[in-house]
Amino acid sequence: MNVKELTEKLNLEILTEGDLDREVTDCYIGDLLSWVMGRAPGDSAWLTVMGNINSIAVATLADVSCIVLVESAALDEEARKKAEMHDVTILRTEENSYSLAVKLSQLI
Repeated sequence: MNVKELTEKLNLEILTEGDLDREVTDCYIGDLLSWVMGRAPGDSAWLTVMGNINSIAVATLADVSCIVLVESAALDEEARKKAEMHDVTILRTEENSYSLAVKLSQLI
């Protein structure tokens, strides 16, 4: 499944649009950035509440397919600009990480 299909099937809001054709093969949940950087699988959808500039760097280093901000977490403007510069897709949902991960696991 690619990011675009994931967005449509889970009714996610697109905040920044990177490569929507990128495959999503896994899911990772975490908010401790150093932990995520060393453990998130590549090509995963990263579920977090961290909408700051540091999360963009982590997403790039971990090579995740997209960031999904859960529980309507905010994306700060500096992070938005950095995500657009580096083609990082950021999505958002009102759902919590667990609920979204259960749905995502049924799709991938």
